[in-house]
Amino acid sequence: MARRIVRTATQLAVLSFLAFLLVYLLDTRYRVLPNAIHNRLPTHHDQQIITDIEIASCFKLLSGCRKDSPWYRIEKDLYLEEHLVRHAFVHVIRKHEKELVGDEPVVLDIKVSRKQPAAVKDGEVWEQRTGGIWILRGKLRHNAVTAVEVLFGPDAEDPRLDWQIKDTPLRIGKEARLSVRIGSPDSTAEKHKKPKLRIGKSGKFKIIQVADLHLSTGVGDCRDEYPVMKNTKCEADPRTLEYVAKYLDEEKPDLAVLTGDQVNGESSPDAQTALFKMADLFIKRNIPYATIYGNHDDEGDLKRAELMKLTQTLPLSLSEPGPETVPGVGNYVVQIMSHKADHPAVTLYFLDSHSYTPDEKHYPGYDWIKPEQVKWFEDEHESLKPKIKQYSGIHLQMAFIHIPLPEYTHSKNPFVGQWREGVTAPRYNSNFSKALMDAGVGVVTCGHDHANDYCLLERQEGHPKLWMCYGGGAGFGGYGGYNNYIRRIRMFEIDAPSGRITTWKRTEVEDKGRLDEQIVVDSGKVQES
Repeated sequence: MARRIVRTATQLAVLSFLAFLLVYLLDTRYRVLPNAIHNRLPTHHDQQIITDIEIASCFKLLSGCRKDSPWYRIEKDLYLEEHLVRHAFVHVIRKHEKELVGDEPVVLDIKVSRKQPAAVKDGEVWEQRTGGIWILRGKLRHNAVTAVEVLFGPDAEDPRLDWQIKDTPLRIGKEARLSVRIGSPDSTAEKHKKPKLRIGKSGKFKIIQVADLHLSTGVGDCRDEYPVMKNTKCEADPRTLEYVAKYLDEEKPDLAVLTGDQVNGESSPDAQTALFKMADLFIKRNIPYATIYGNHDDEGDLKRAELMKLTQTLPLSLSEPGPETVPGVGNYVVQIMSHKADHPAVTLYFLDSHSYTPDEKHYPGYDWIKPEQVKWFEDEHESLKPKIKQYSGIHLQMAFIHIPLPEYTHSKNPFVGQWREGVTAPRYNSNFSKALMDAGVGVVTCGHDHANDYCLLERQEGHPKLWMCYGGGAGFGGYGGYNNYIRRIRMFEIDAPSGRITTWKRTEVEDKGRLDEQIVVDSGKVQES
């Protein structure tokens, strides 16, 4: 009886696979699947060529604004769902190279302009499409258009390799812009490898913590602008990014850590646009970066897992979703190797502190690090010990979260910096601070409370000491209205030979160099500054 069941199950599995393979092959050649299914598939596929592009516009109540096969709809309403009565969507025809018939024309370039672009040398002509789009079509060559995306706003950026964003917005929609990929993504696969972090020749390694950028789709509105720039309208994102860029160029960090609320969800109907502006800051300067999420990141159109999946595809990103069995998205470890060998000199832990409480009645406010995450952290720390023993120097450890731990409220403990607002830590305490101390982590740093920028020394009997720091809010899209708060970022400098971690802050204006500089760890031991 058991053999018969196994044999039947095997036969069903084989038949299912063969049926799937047959449908797939037929669909590749003859498109037997319904167009509705095709349009739900990912927009971009390797080895595909764009052969045409068009915009379909319609009244919301009368049509779904979807062109029939073989058109594929890019699932972004050009009006960002804000038009009262109309929708508009970009559609493309895309084909695998083997599907092209004879000298079937493909799209070689795309421009957005009111006027017809100048003719090209080969006699190919520009063809006009809706919304100010002009396409150049001709015989297939290696630099044909292979993907099209839609981003929004006058400050939109596309940091991806081989993508070009069009400066001129479409004539339909809400500052909608086309971004175009030229050539096959296979040619840039090597460049997408995650960078390996290493202590420099000087023995030092510098980390910039950027907390609470609160970037929007478009330039965004400033909140609690200070100082007020006279005769200038405050645009949140340009001002924020210009300020952060200034210190990236001055401080020249080896790593950027973004500790949540990169995206201001409520003003980001297209979170991809906001995320790309963030990443572009670091990619342009060849700075690796790692991210975790806050309570606002996924309040736009993308959830945490989608944001992480997108971030992972970007150049220089070290971000990882972490184990699926552990609560949250973004529980992972990054190690910084010694200068000459692949031995970890520094271990960085990243944990998702989630968003809002799951139990408003008993623990109102914000969520907390879960017991399963604490266990994951302890297991990771234990599993890394054999690698760490290979390092002959003093091994250092840091941790990054978004929402502060309950111990950040211990106002009687020594602290350095400004405590301007109430600490919005969770009411439930999962004792993650004790796990950090017992593992020998010297510093944990967070964001979330924008106007707090202190480092507080946590002391508990029977446990090593721990510095708990804030990054300070960097973004003008988030609040900052506590006693004329000036936006800021936090720096950490690791001196591997001496086992030292030093930290300081840099402010947007009234720059006085290193603000509140302090040594938090020296010779591998937490210091009472």
